[in-house]
Amino acid sequence: MDLFEQTAQDRTNTPLAERMRPQSLDDIVGQQHLLGQGKLLRQLIESDQLTSIIFWGPPGTGKTTLGRVIANCTKSRFVFFSAVLGSIKEVREIVAEAKQQRAYHAHKTLLFVDEIHRFNKAQQDAFLPSVEKGEITLIGATTENPSFEVNSALLSRSRVFVLESLAPEDLKTLLIRAIPAQQGLNNPELQIEDAALNFFAEQSGGDARSALGALEVAASTAQQNHITLHTAQEALQKKALLYDKGGEEHYNVISAFIKSMRGSDPDGALYWLARMLESGEDPLFIVRRMVIFASEDIGNSDPRALQISLAVQQAVHFVGLPEARINLAQGVTYLATAPKSNASYAGINEAIAEVRSSGPLAVPKHIRNAPTKLMKQLGYGEGYKYAHNYQEGFTEQTYLPDEIATKKFYRPTQRGYEKMIQERMNQQKNCNVKNNDK
Repeated sequence: MDLFEQTAQDRTNTPLAERMRPQSLDDIVGQQHLLGQGKLLRQLIESDQLTSIIFWGPPGTGKTTLGRVIANCTKSRFVFFSAVLGSIKEVREIVAEAKQQRAYHAHKTLLFVDEIHRFNKAQQDAFLPSVEKGEITLIGATTENPSFEVNSALLSRSRVFVLESLAPEDLKTLLIRAIPAQQGLNNPELQIEDAALNFFAEQSGGDARSALGALEVAASTAQQNHITLHTAQEALQKKALLYDKGGEEHYNVISAFIKSMRGSDPDGALYWLARMLESGEDPLFIVRRMVIFASEDIGNSDPRALQISLAVQQAVHFVGLPEARINLAQGVTYLATAPKSNASYAGINEAIAEVRSSGPLAVPKHIRNAPTKLMKQLGYGEGYKYAHNYQEGFTEQTYLPDEIATKKFYRPTQRGYEKMIQERMNQQKNCNVKNNDK
């Protein structure tokens, strides 16, 4: 039996989310940016003119549902394949059959590959020749960013459609529809409190499968055919946060965390810190980013930021979670509220760019070391001015190669401690002017 088909015999043993899968485009809730009237994807499906495509979106947003709808709409052979359960050997068999169907019956084959990211990029190569020759039209579904998880050659021959998490109002529509539906709960007498409905819709993370699964549990445990907020809370329990430590959401959350600190928003920084901790992120990964941030985004505008970040790192090692969350929170709020400067970060980047551009310029002779007589005879160290011999502990002297003697790499800001650094640099410059006037 096709994985998209369902018989009356096994309906009662099938999860509600599976029973409620839409059969047509008009049954689909949400994704109007792709499936609204006049939208490209809808036109391609309705005209049966699909080219190879990738559906990318979080769990429960309708990727497999779209596969079912396409299967119902297309006049082509439709083959469903799961990269979790299937093998490359099966892919080759599917491709061989597609070749025969095309050669002898002029039938086009649409191959729907669920969770295509489960195949590594070398395994995905098995699809490429047949896609290029038009022997199969590939429809891939993935929860992971195709830029990272799909073979670049395959990706270049496919159009990516991004599915979005369902809005709470969309989930409410699905839940309300499922209660009386014959293929759903088939219980028009079941009552659900608005608070319970809102809870399911808001706490399911935009995942229709999760929301419908929770509703099914709640319906089976409801007293007097009535779902209360308490019943809904018991049914849903705590949803695992969407956070794959090796995937795109990992980078999205850490990016939001860093940008919140950079934007001096301690509330945002604490929220994203909490998201990472609740999702099981390694606290040492978090504190490493804090140590980098302290120099990259704060620098000398508040030199204590680096000290505090390193102190948090020691505390995380010494205390451990869950208590170390308090140390992390202290460090995060300090970094978020500190004055910001990327002058040191920008300075080293400019210096590295100069080194790569101009190559290994000669060290000026007056600041070379002269440990031997020959070196002294060659002028090494000649004319060097020892700073401590001067009243201000400073005197004018060139420390850069002659070719770039006027270059400036470090430009302090007027924020925090860097304002004092700039004032000291100005004083040293004025001292040079006075000495030259003499």
